[in-house]
Amino acid sequence: MDSELKFLAEEVDRLIRLYQEISIENTKLRQQLAETSARNEKLTEKIHIASSRLEILLQHLPDHE
Repeated sequence: MDSELKFLAEEVDRLIRLYQEISIENTKLRQQLAETSARNEKLTEKIHIASSRLEILLQHLPDHE
């Protein structure tokens, strides 16, 4: 009986450690996701600005017919 309780206690400790490790990793991944999403938004905005500028430049090019 004591060996079973000891085994269960060790398993509970192991699960607690795993939970803590996963929780820390999850926090890091959420931070990375937020940073990546912000960077993606900035790049998308730059693409839209560049696209608008190209459209304006194309409108000012003379027609070669």
